[in-house]
Amino acid sequence: MDCVPALDEPLKKVLGPATAKVMAEHLGLHTVGDLLHHYPRRYEERGQLTHLADLPMDEHVTVVAQVADARLHTFASSRAPRGKGQRLEVTITDGSGRLQLVFFGAGVHKPHKELLPGTRAMFAGKVSVFNRRLQLAHPAYELLRGDAEETVETWAGALIPIYPATAKLESWKIGKALQTVLPSAQEAADPLPESLREGRGLVPLPEALLKIHRPHTKADIEEARARLKWDEAFVLQVALARRRYADTQLPAVPRRPRPDGILAAFDDRLPFTLTEGQRKVSEEIFADLATDHPMHRLLQGEVGSGKTMVALRAMLAVVDAGGQAAMLAPTEVLAQQHHRSVTEMMGDLAQGGMLGGAENATKVVLLTGSMGAAARRQALLDLATGEAGIVIGTHALIEDKVQFHDLGLVVVDEQHRFGVEQRDALRGKGKQPPHLLVMTATPIPRTVAMTVFGDLETSVLDQLPAGRSPIASHVVPAADKPHFLARAWERVREEVEKGHQAYVVCPRIGDEEDGAKAKKKSPEDEAEKRPPLAVLDTAEQLARGPLAGLRVEVLHGRMQPDDKDAVMRRFAAGEVDVLVATTVIEVGVNVPNATVMVIMDADRFGVSQLHQLRGRVGRGSAPGLCLLVSEMPEASAARQRLNAVASTLDGFELSRIDLEQRREGDVLGQAQSGTRSSLRMLAVIDDEEVIAEAREEATRIVAADPELERLPALRTALDALLDEEREQYLEKG
Repeated sequence: MDCVPALDEPLKKVLGPATAKVMAEHLGLHTVGDLLHHYPRRYEERGQLTHLADLPMDEHVTVVAQVADARLHTFASSRAPRGKGQRLEVTITDGSGRLQLVFFGAGVHKPHKELLPGTRAMFAGKVSVFNRRLQLAHPAYELLRGDAEETVETWAGALIPIYPATAKLESWKIGKALQTVLPSAQEAADPLPESLREGRGLVPLPEALLKIHRPHTKADIEEARARLKWDEAFVLQVALARRRYADTQLPAVPRRPRPDGILAAFDDRLPFTLTEGQRKVSEEIFADLATDHPMHRLLQGEVGSGKTMVALRAMLAVVDAGGQAAMLAPTEVLAQQHHRSVTEMMGDLAQGGMLGGAENATKVVLLTGSMGAAARRQALLDLATGEAGIVIGTHALIEDKVQFHDLGLVVVDEQHRFGVEQRDALRGKGKQPPHLLVMTATPIPRTVAMTVFGDLETSVLDQLPAGRSPIASHVVPAADKPHFLARAWERVREEVEKGHQAYVVCPRIGDEEDGAKAKKKSPEDEAEKRPPLAVLDTAEQLARGPLAGLRVEVLHGRMQPDDKDAVMRRFAAGEVDVLVATTVIEVGVNVPNATVMVIMDADRFGVSQLHQLRGRVGRGSAPGLCLLVSEMPEASAARQRLNAVASTLDGFELSRIDLEQRREGDVLGQAQSGTRSSLRMLAVIDDEEVIAEAREEATRIVAADPELERLPALRTALDALLDEEREQYLEKG
């Protein structure tokens, strides 16, 4: 493998051990190459002042501003009882707003001499509030003198790069470190094949690195960004294209349904016609199942669009071809419900080997962790002998004891709840790799990102079956307008009086050790100083207060499986009016008579989760109502999120909003949201076109040269992107 020694040089050799240690620990930068790829977040123009009006709370910021005035106060304190304590207050301005800086004790002397009115400087620190005013306490600063001093040299040109920084290492210190390593950029090996780079008019990599860190004009920045985005998209797409290519090399047993088999018998009995979307997606799946390499397909469909029907037809096609199908569900409640609905839909076709079973029937078994020993033994036997064509279960399906006669298809419901290892373990149970169908009702950010990056073939169900009702959603601002909340409980009573049922969802159960659970608080939690509402407390208050006289019960994840199932059965049978629950009802619970849902502390849930929850109502012929209760102020980001959910029923639109807010997570690794994005330049939503074009180029290059033997620099870039953990992640997919 061609190494690039200059870029592999450890930072401690170049910058000294102290700076290198901070860069490694706080920014994850270890080599010269890592630092060169630590791009500026934005640029300040010399003559332009940052907007002090838009400063975010509790974040480290860098601002360019002018000193308006500076005052030194003396005060008495425990350390300086004779009034010898000193505090320097400096007010800076940028035309959009003012900000106070404070320095104490011995720290006042240097700024007192240097920060005179009229001085321009860059200031960096953490924004806090004191006496209801924003301030920076003891900020680091760098004077911007307009003469030929080192500062001008450091911030060459009119554009000052502002780097993602930390409290331990300000932006300009990173800038100075980059000044030291920038000459090494000349030795960067270019991962893009020359024909591709020239064909798309992209600048060479060394030039892009120079221009991103030391631009002279805005055009320099644009050129550099365009090039570096392509690198990210292309190297990532090559990784995915190689994985797709490897999949096509794996053998799988083609599974084609028989014209007179169980699928045909099932279709003949359907009491309704499939939607156009269901038919189209089924055809795509059947075409994949008929090939001799494993299907990898993602089925995205709105809540209630009939994904289970599509999955069941795929499973029946595999049973027709002599194979077995396994459906993996994230919770016992959902596995039991899938089992019930599948056996009901199939009728006597699910009674293989039993009296009254249809002639080409198969057996549909359930396998969960809480089953009794005898039932479990029988289920395992039915799977090993091939008597059971379909098994529906939870993680229990993955255990070593579970043996299949001939596993042909794995269906994973709500893919984001399963680890890669678990999917991999189930796929390992086939004699040859089984086909894989992944279903999700709400593409969560990483799924959207993976879809845009296209490592799974995608099918979309966007029509609702006939007879499904629309859901109206409204935000209930409980703090601003308490009478709205009172009205919400009246609406619940009205629905129950009409013979319908209701859900009330809370973020917490309520009997946990609060201290252990609530250590890490978000700024919004801190602001409220109260823990999220809990199922047990809320149920009690409702039963005594606004919903007195109604049959109120609770459901949460820490109940015994039998108790959970009993509550769900009573609710489904209409013996419970109001179910107060945690998100255990989020996926798959199907009670057509439930028409209203009240989500307490709705701001504590993600956009996708709210959309999932809301899909539990309006499943019958009566219209659904979802009330999102929040105490967050109207201007907060949390309320804007809720307004977005209330304004659209389109899960794909919501997942885009979610993605824009949360970033895409480490697209290749396991981190699910944006804290560890492997993307520095690329934004999944804004750069879909670049990603699509890069995918085409990558597919072409991998088809011609799967091992990338003719492209050593691309191979090197790929090795750098795919550290061991991500390589395994891709392998398992």
